[in-house]
Amino acid sequence: MTEKKLTQVVTGVVRFSYVHLMEPYAQVGSGQEPKYQTAILIPKSDTKTLEKIKKAQRAAYEEGKGEKLKGLRFEKVKTTLRDGDEESDEHPEYAGNMFMNVSSKSKPTILGTQRDADGSLKEITDGEEIYSGMYGRASLNFFAYNSQGNKGISAGLNNVQKTKDGEVLGGTRTDAQDDFDDWEDDTDDDDFLN
Repeated sequence: MTEKKLTQVVTGVVRFSYVHLMEPYAQVGSGQEPKYQTAILIPKSDTKTLEKIKKAQRAAYEEGKGEKLKGLRFEKVKTTLRDGDEESDEHPEYAGNMFMNVSSKSKPTILGTQRDADGSLKEITDGEEIYSGMYGRASLNFFAYNSQGNKGISAGLNNVQKTKDGEVLGGTRTDAQDDFDDWEDDTDDDDFLN
């Protein structure tokens, strides 16, 4: 097992939203490079995870305060950790949580809670299992950035562990069997040819 850096954090149980973990994604017309990405919702009651994040942000600041942040004081540094209550009008599921948008250029490994015969956690490869609304843990790495005049501390996504299912966010899924009833073809093929 490799030694964990001070900038690395494994969260407690979080909820995942805007999940694009199986295929890289970029909003059409954004001009951005497609990335694997998600928002993580961290309950405000999970003070242990929030404290680990603050310590990792401070460590990333210390690593980047000279070259990347050009002496900017820590108190003035912009971070990706934001208050979900401020977004809850548009996103009610964010209420009572802090949240972060995290991404990676490389595909994260997604593990479940089941174990293989050798004791290692089983990887989830079925895209149907990975969706907005599921719960799990995230492995993150915090870093300082200075890009296009913006300076701050962000977090990259390393890996994910899904711990349990949750209500799907962003719409409801339906069962195809329920959507379509018995159908009788009463059209004439000639109707489509004319």
